Formats: sequence, C-alpha cells, structure tokens
Amino acid sequence: MECNALVNLKEWFSVYCRGFYTENIADNRNIALKETHTGLVRENMNLLTGSLDLYEGDRATAETIALFHDLGRFEQYRRYSTFRDDLSVNHAALGVKILKDGDVLEIVPEAERRTIYLAISLHNVFRIPDTIDSRDLLFTRLIRDADKLDIWRIFVEYYRIPETERASAVGLGFPDLPECSLDVLNSLERKEMVNLSTLKSLNDFKLLQLSWVFDLNFPASFRMALDRGYIDGLSATLPENRAVENAVRKVREFVAVNAAKGDEHA
Repeated sequence: MECNALVNLKEWFSVYCRGFYTENIADNRNIALKETHTGLVRENMNLLTGSLDLYEGDRATAETIALFHDLGRFEQYRRYSTFRDDLSVNHAALGVKILKDGDVLEIVPEAERRTIYLAISLHNVFRIPDTIDSRDLLFTRLIRDADKLDIWRIFVEYYRIPETERASAVGLGFPDLPECSLDVLNSLERKEMVNLSTLKSLNDFKLLQLSWVFDLNFPASFRMALDRGYIDGLSATLPENRAVENAVRKVREFVAVNAAKGDEHA
C-alpha cells in the first residue's frame, strides 16, 4: 500500500470524526475518547510493526487498519448511546460497512482492501478463526494487540478519575459489586481469556481485561504492557483476597515470561 494513500485516509477520518461532535458535553466526551483512542492505537501499531521490521508498504496497511478499526464506534454511539455491541450493533461490522458504502478505500489496491476489511472485522472477536491465511493473520494479530494496549490505558485512567469526569459509555454498565465470579477467576487460573457473557460485575470486567494478556501475540506487546504499568494499574483496583491474588499472579508471570522472550532476541 502506498504511504501517500494513508495521508489522504487520515484526513478523511479527521473530517468524519468532526461530524459527531455536538453541544452535549457528555456525548462529546465519549466521541473524543474514541478519536483519541484511534490515534494511540495507531501509535501502538507503528511500534509493533517497527519491532517486526516490516517494510514500509505493510506498515502503511497496518496503520490504516488501526485508523479504521473503531470507525463503527462513532455511528454506534450516535444511534444507541452505548459502546456495548451486545446492546446495539457489532461495531467492527458497522465500520466495514461504512468504509464499503462510502468507497473510502478506493485508493487502496484491492488485495490490501480485503486484508484491511478482514482485520477490522476480526479485531473484536473472541477468537481468530483458523481458516485465514498467514498474511491476514499477521495484520489481525497486530490490530488486536495494538487495540488492547490502549484499551488498558483507557481503563486504568477511567478507574482513577472522579466519576463525574468519566466518559459515560466506558464502564459498559456493569454493577460495582465487591465480589468476583468463580468462573471468571478460574479462567485466569487456566490462563484463558474470559468470555464477556460470563461477567456479573465491574470486578469481573476488570479480570476480563487482565485475561487479555493470554491473547497477546508479540513480545513487544508484552513489553509495552509491562513497561506502561497496565497490569499493576488494573490489579490495584481489584478486591484484596487470595483468589484474586492467585489469578493476578498467573497474569503477571505470563506477561513477564513473554516479555523476556523479546529480550532474548534483542
């Protein structure tokens, strides 16, 4: 993919985002959250592709995927006032539809368009299908890692700031109960990602976010999660009991081991 095309696509995205701001402060906070998130996912993507030493054209394709991975979030929020796909629409599928309906990627070669659409459509699935080819798998894994890294940032900040300053759609509406579900804790003990359908509380949601480490794909991703303090930041908001401590220890050990793999090849 040509880098000049990416410049035009960034401008298109900037103009597109401006159309969602209104006079409503609460709504604008949610829109700004997603616009900022997109920029930081792009930065994460560039760090990841740099760590893999991809050539310039592939790096441009990867950044385009990052640029548009959450495109559907803006229209989703305008229509439904939520970022919960289960209560509204699959934001990844909506984003691909917007791109296709508007011929936004007409300046991108057809083969690259297909890869971009596929990676966007799979960035939020629970598990990547086994049927996609190695090139598409690379870009799908890249966007999933780049996205998770910034979502962790969002939630670490979210839990720290006063409730009146929070973007209203971030917490997804889970009740702030003191306990953690046994099924969720057991998933972390088994080093498995937690399924959203099993959550009963905000603490369960925090544990789900920690379980994302088991779906990271690149040593640089583990290093960034570790260096930025995301695991510590999320863990500090959880109840202090033995079951939670054991689950968090599994997460910490997994991240440390996989971050060190990158150091071995440095």
